Parts: sequence; structure tokens; C-alpha cells
Amino acid sequence: MSTLVGQQAPEFQLVDQDKNKVTLSALKGNNVILLFFPAAFTSTCTKEMCQTRDELSFYNGMDAKVFGISVDMPFTLAKYKADNNLNFPMLSDFNKEAITAYGCMYDNWILGLKGVAKRSSFVIDKEGVIRFAQILENASDYPDFDGIKKTLENLK
Repeated sequence: MSTLVGQQAPEFQLVDQDKNKVTLSALKGNNVILLFFPAAFTSTCTKEMCQTRDELSFYNGMDAKVFGISVDMPFTLAKYKADNNLNFPMLSDFNKEAITAYGCMYDNWILGLKGVAKRSSFVIDKEGVIRFAQILENASDYPDFDGIKKTLENLK
């Protein structure tokens, strides 16, 4: 668990796959799940997003809004969402503001790429407090979905 648990979640303003602005403050009153991932169209990221798609009814039942976040452009995320029939918004952190604020940015990733999101999961309660945080160092590791679900059940 990250030291961010128990702290107020950093505000963000990002653009979704349809070029709509999304802010954390506008989501107050909902539980929020942020799933940061390194890159669209990669194997582990696609597996993670598709599992989330398949389990979205659970998250909806927990009054949770789910967002996938990467540094990909909104146009790429729109194609990724369509190709994988994802049923939740994809947010573009192209300017790397959210991954910086949440402390989940690779300084160096594969092939010398810099400034990519680490695979990270955050559950934020209805008051904007982080209740679960997991930042993975290895991009091929998989999020603790059981921990996310248990956290949401404890917030109910």
C-alpha cells in the first residue's frame, strides 16, 4: 500500500476519449477507481481493462465510477475503447500531470521511453480521500483487484 492512503486525492483535469473534460472534484459524492496503465494496445494493459469491463456491474453496484488513465492521446484511447468494447471512460494524461501528482510515473520505461504511467490503482471515497493505492514497479504485474473490491465493500 502507498503512503497516499488516508490523504486527499490530488485534483486532476483530464480529457476523455470523446474530448470531454473530466475533473475529480466533479465526481465528489461517488467512489472513484483510477486505473493508471502504461500504454493502450499492450497485452497486460488490455487484459486489465477487459477484466474491468467484464466486472463493471460490480463497481456500479458499489457506487463507483471507473476510469482508465494513460498518457496516450484521446484519439488513441477512443480507438482502444472501441476495439475492446470498453464500457467506462478512458482519460488522457498526455501532459503527465496526474501521473506526477499521484506519484506513478516511470522515469524510464521500455525502449528508453520516459514519462509513462506505472500500472497503478487508486480507490477514492465519496469525500475525495484515497482509501486504496497500489503502484506497481513492474509493468507486467497485475493490479490487486481483490483489494480494490474489498475496499469498495468496506466503503458501502
